[in-house]
Amino acid sequence: MHRELTTPRLLLRQWSESDFEPFSALNADEEVMKYFTSPLSLQESHQMAERCQSLIAERGWGLWAAEEKNSGLFIGFIGLHIPAAALPFSPCIEVGWRLAKEHWGEGLATEGARACLQFAFDELKAPEVVSFTSIHNHRSEAVMQRLGMARDKETFFHPAIEKDHRLSEHCLYRIQSIFARHTSLV
Repeated sequence: MHRELTTPRLLLRQWSESDFEPFSALNADEEVMKYFTSPLSLQESHQMAERCQSLIAERGWGLWAAEEKNSGLFIGFIGLHIPAAALPFSPCIEVGWRLAKEHWGEGLATEGARACLQFAFDELKAPEVVSFTSIHNHRSEAVMQRLGMARDKETFFHPAIEKDHRLSEHCLYRIQSIFARHTSLV
């Protein structure tokens, strides 16, 4: 059974077929995809949505479709993910988001990600959640900071991006559960 999360303004839910078209438009937007190696094709976007959908069906959680409660509009995704790439800090649970640009600057990524962190710590009993992005993506870093996440001093090169690509160097943010923070003080 899959979970849904609600916040005052958002419903984080399982994906539906009606989400695929607006998700494709979002993934084709050059500004939204500025900190990725390239925008996604229609097929790549659909495959990503299907993967998100199947992981939620399998685990009960994942990168949820984000719906604005008042309008019922699909605005992107916010959720939790176990990265497949062999990252220097794997295994881990990542909190992430991708919203249509008309919904930037409204605090929705922060609001949804807070609900995801609470779910990760309370339901999944995760001791820590991470988030990472290109060192050039200051908007996402600002969300990570608003979530109370701390940036690692060291950066890393994302293994799925050519090392000489301008987006390959990434920063890593972490946040521990309250329980993990208290036990590390003992």
